[in-house]
Amino acid sequence: MADEVVLLDFRASMFAMRARVALAEKGVKYENREEDLRNKSSLLQQMNPVHKKIPVLIHNGKPVCESLIIVQYVDEVWRDKAPLLPSDPYQRARSRFWADFIDKKFYVASRKLWGTQGEEQEAGKKEFIEALKQLEGELGDEPYFEGESFGFLDIALIPFYSWFYAYETYGNFSTEAECPKLIEWARRCMHRESVSKSLADPKKVYESLVNRV
Repeated sequence: MADEVVLLDFRASMFAMRARVALAEKGVKYENREEDLRNKSSLLQQMNPVHKKIPVLIHNGKPVCESLIIVQYVDEVWRDKAPLLPSDPYQRARSRFWADFIDKKFYVASRKLWGTQGEEQEAGKKEFIEALKQLEGELGDEPYFEGESFGFLDIALIPFYSWFYAYETYGNFSTEAECPKLIEWARRCMHRESVSKSLADPKKVYESLVNRV
């Protein structure tokens, strides 16, 4: 019997994009259900009763919540293709550390760029660029964060590339001028079909924020 896989999704969400990229890398066929985040479905509330947030991966009726946990789950369940996490325990720990950094520091700073104004926005821009530079330093001269192979940490960060246009427009700065190697990495990732088809259009992300703010 084939696996039944459903993804409760929202196109512009960088967290949902992570799940889409991971599933695409593994070649997993799934049903995509777009959620209206202002009017959440009963299925979403049932499958994620704690946070009531997307993405939620429903595999054979069982929910898996939180984007990074979903990516790890996908990697463990569909082992036969495109390993996402490194096999070495230390490298795995490193990838998880930086993915956690992205969610706790990078994402928090990014929200200040479009969600605040004045001094708070300027402080957010400074934090965001500083976090970008730290990530660029971690990338170094490698093609991907996992070295020669596209993997877990790349999936954790690449969805934010869809939001860079909005961040730059609100914050009045150039990501490429600040972190050229990181933009090279992002463009390299975009050549992968799993990424290009999974990421939201940057202009549409910006429009959704304009309508929201």
